Amino acid sequence: MATPEFILRLRASVGHELLWLPGVTAVVLDGERVLLVRRSDDGRWTPVTGICDPGEHPARTAMRECLEETGVRCAVELLAWVDVTGVVEYPNGDRSQYVDHTFRCRYVGGEAHVADDESSDVAWFPLDGLPEMDADHLERVRTAVSHEGPSRLTP
Repeated sequence: MATPEFILRLRASVGHELLWLPGVTAVVLDGERVLLVRRSDDGRWTPVTGICDPGEHPARTAMRECLEETGVRCAVELLAWVDVTGVVEYPNGDRSQYVDHTFRCRYVGGEAHVADDESSDVAWFPLDGLPEMDADHLERVRTAVSHEGPSRLTP
């Protein structure tokens, strides 16, 4: 589902006003390769991303979104980075900003495939052969791959 039902209900009340939402980025690794999706809305390659449902732990969101979007089961290894995105304005005028939790995840099973309408393609890429990605998503992948020690927090 592209827009969670709880957000549709919020939008019915607040219109296009800015929503502050918890989000996740799941950087799923299988050895020296990373799972990426090609977004159906803009054609860009990204790690798996999603919005937390009300009351849902962000780590659980990462695993759920990965399965829903790609058919791949993953296990969260660590929280690599907490960051705040810029304001995103969607074509319909809705505005959102996300507190993003970037998790390094480990492949557990499943065949990678397009599993919903949010993506037009799903593929594994070698870490030294990533497709063109925007700088924010590339930084999330790099941070998750190289992260050691405590979580990276961006004040």
